Amino acid sequence: MFRFEYTDHLFAFAIIPVLVVLFVVMWVMRRKAIELLGDSALLSRLMPQVSKYKHIVKFVLTTLALCVLIVAWANPQWGSKQEKVKRKSADVFIALDISRSMLAEDLRPNRLERAKQFAVNLIDELKGERLGLIIFAGNAYLQMPLTTDYKAAQLFIKSANTEMAPTQGTAIGDVIDLAERCFEEDNKHHKALVIITDGENHDNEAVARMREANSNGLLGFTVGVGTEEGGFMPVVVRGRSDYKRGNNGEPIRTMINETMMRDLASAGQGNYFNLLQGEEVAGSLRQKIDKIEKRELEQRSFSEYESYFQYFIALALLLILIEFFITYGKSKWLEGKDLFKQ
Repeated sequence: MFRFEYTDHLFAFAIIPVLVVLFVVMWVMRRKAIELLGDSALLSRLMPQVSKYKHIVKFVLTTLALCVLIVAWANPQWGSKQEKVKRKSADVFIALDISRSMLAEDLRPNRLERAKQFAVNLIDELKGERLGLIIFAGNAYLQMPLTTDYKAAQLFIKSANTEMAPTQGTAIGDVIDLAERCFEEDNKHHKALVIITDGENHDNEAVARMREANSNGLLGFTVGVGTEEGGFMPVVVRGRSDYKRGNNGEPIRTMINETMMRDLASAGQGNYFNLLQGEEVAGSLRQKIDKIEKRELEQRSFSEYESYFQYFIALALLLILIEFFITYGKSKWLEGKDLFKQ
């Protein structure tokens, strides 16, 4: 099994487009500076040994070396020893609301970002359980099936945004239905659902659906995101920032619906928490889920991994060495040839 030991280090690839843009800008500035000296044809005759393309070649080699070093920094690994492992765990789905009301700014920077931060911390708290992810707005979508790959789960959470939902709304009933379908059929007493939302529910059957799921062994927990005072939903109108407005032209204020979320948690024989309670929320959920009856699972997992970062470092050094020995002058064997001429 292949993996990166430090997946967060791969975010360093974001610097590559920046370097490309800087190179293009510098290339244009260089061309303009040369043109100021005189006619380009005349300058070409005055500098016959200067290559047209060596700057590009050297930049490409340097960029490739940097990419390879980033891969080495993330430490690519391959599983070298697999063994059967027996473990006891519960199955937990985390459902994250990505509707537009989650962009309200009554929590800074907004509800969605705070909810994502909480979900990432919750995954750390629930290590040892099998976790799955659901995102929802007008419909519910399975983002990740039940797994113990916690790094991947956190990566999915961090990348969640409101554009991932083609229809708007808050279909909590669909979330419960989807979670029920994704749990294994023989799992009747070892499962839980944590719904993170502002409670702007547009599904009147959600509480009844949670009560039905609870009769099938599901424990339901809700985490409220937002304040009683509420906040406005930012939108972009004709290229400028504004707030979503009603028919009367007034900004629409979205408020947390704690009554519905308490009813939902009660129907699931779980608990309701408000994100404003702080860091204790994730710990409290951990304690509640710890009380769920665990079941023993046998799975094959890799216990030892071989690291291969050294090969990538060697390749990067080779690319840097090649770049170092390439001069800005023309190569004799390419003299008189235009590589880009069709």
